[in-house]
Amino acid sequence: MKWQAKLVTHRGERRIAVYFERDKALIARIKLLEGARWSASMGAWHLPDTPFYRAKFRLPEEVRFSAGHVDQVERFRQWLCSRRYSESTIKTYTEALKSFLVFYNERAVEDLTEQDVIRYNNEYILANKLSTSYQNQIVNAIKLFFGIVFQSKMNPELIHRPKRQKLLPNVLSKEEVKLILEAHGNLKHRVMLSMIYSCGLRCGELLSLKPNDIDTVRGVVIIRQAKGRKDRIAPLSVRVLDLLGEYYKSYKPLVWIFEGQEPGEPYDARSLQLVLKQALAKVKITKPVTLHWLRHSYATHLLESGTDLRYIQEILGHRSSKTTEIYTHVSTKSIQRIVSPFDYL
Repeated sequence: MKWQAKLVTHRGERRIAVYFERDKALIARIKLLEGARWSASMGAWHLPDTPFYRAKFRLPEEVRFSAGHVDQVERFRQWLCSRRYSESTIKTYTEALKSFLVFYNERAVEDLTEQDVIRYNNEYILANKLSTSYQNQIVNAIKLFFGIVFQSKMNPELIHRPKRQKLLPNVLSKEEVKLILEAHGNLKHRVMLSMIYSCGLRCGELLSLKPNDIDTVRGVVIIRQAKGRKDRIAPLSVRVLDLLGEYYKSYKPLVWIFEGQEPGEPYDARSLQLVLKQALAKVKITKPVTLHWLRHSYATHLLESGTDLRYIQEILGHRSSKTTEIYTHVSTKSIQRIVSPFDYL
């Protein structure tokens, strides 16, 4: 059976993607490898970028990271920590900076200029067909890092960003959402998916909820320290409150509302993605639906039912109203009223 392995950057992390034709035996084998994950977007299994896996899949050894560059990345990490950036942002930015510095492993940090960023973009990011979002992460990291490094030739203000792709959010119909939410017989799975849709939650926000975050008197859920380190509230559906009451009686959560197999441990995000995948298979929806599609669908359905954009912005926790306005481009309420001139021919 032929396979192909290559180095990739997935969600800001260096990984080894392994491509092969669908084969149950190979899938079972790769699942046994430590750190193995499936990516629907890449259509491949991927593994941590380690010397062991590089040798196993016959990839070139990683260029050694110079000691001076290691110190600079650690300095940057400490600065991010002191500014109380989230753990995920710290990891993303330090890995992004490391990728840039590895590209110029033989150069002193002080000698790097804006032209070196352009060369890195062309010869690494574009050459490897990496996403604009990853390129933006690199720019964010470089701007922050070189903004605090003294005696640098780099002027962060002259570093340009890639032109953003204008992509529409993926939205499901109400009928499709209903099928997905009712697909599971397992109460926990049904409640988790229902809360993501009915409250417009991100996956991480759902899994970070604690019992005290549900205010049954006011009928709201409190999302604490979400993206941008902001607290916000979202209205709770009466039907979801009933489901939660039934769920509490059956599962009796201790620390987190949705706990994993070990009491007191939060439910795993990858397991929740698998729950959604199983629901899609049961109802025979073949679209590449993700958990975030449910959040997009919630916002669009609110808009179509007449909810003011300002309230939707607050519920979703968007910093800018422009982010929320994108849902006006996928709402079909007004578009469906337009009669095509073809009908008058």
